[in-house]
Amino acid sequence: PVCFGLVVPMLNAARVWPQWFAGLQQQSLQPARVLVVDSSSDDETAALARAAGVDVEVIPRASFNHGGTRQMALERLAELDVVVFLTQDALLHDAKALEHLIAAFADDSVHAAYGRQLPHRNAGPLGAHARLFNYPDQSSIKGLLDIPRYGIKTAFCSNSFAAYRVDRLMAVGGFPSDLILGEDACAVGRLILNGGR
Repeated sequence: PVCFGLVVPMLNAARVWPQWFAGLQQQSLQPARVLVVDSSSDDETAALARAAGVDVEVIPRASFNHGGTRQMALERLAELDVVVFLTQDALLHDAKALEHLIAAFADDSVHAAYGRQLPHRNAGPLGAHARLFNYPDQSSIKGLLDIPRYGIKTAFCSNSFAAYRVDRLMAVGGFPSDLILGEDACAVGRLILNGGR
C-alpha cells in the first residue's frame, strides 16, 4: 500500500475549516500525516488545525509562494511515498476522493496525478465552463509521446488537488522555489521529460 501525506497551505481559513476538515475525516483512505502550512493567519486557522491533531507549520505571510512553500512542505514529508497537495477551498467531493487519487499510483509509470475539479454550486457560467473544460469526466494518462497531441496541456496539473511520488519529484528538483504560480505544471513537465507519466 502507498504511504501518503497531505499538505494544505492555508490563510485565514477558520471559517471554512469545519467543512474542510469534515471532508477529510470522512475519507475511506486516510493520510499518514497531515501538514497545514499557515501563512500567519489573522484568525484561528493554526489553532483549529492543532486542536484537530494535525501538524502545523506557520510561515511569514510575505514568504509564501506556491513553489517554495510546497517544496518546503515536500521536504518535511520526504519519508513518505506520495504527497497530496490540497487547497483550503477544495472540498473533497465524496468519501473516496483520496482513494481514487492515490489509486493512480498502482501504475509504476505514474509519477503525478491530479483530481477533477467540479464547479462550486454558485459558480457563474465562465467558472463552470473552465472547470468542465480543464477537468473532463474521463481519466487519462499522459507522457512524453503525447506532447504532439496535447502540447503544453500534456503537463497540465493543478495543486488544488494533486499528488506526487516523492522520490521521483525530488529526483527532478522538486518544485521551483522561486515560482509564485505554475509550480504544478513546471514539476509535471520535469517529470514527463524524465520519463514519468
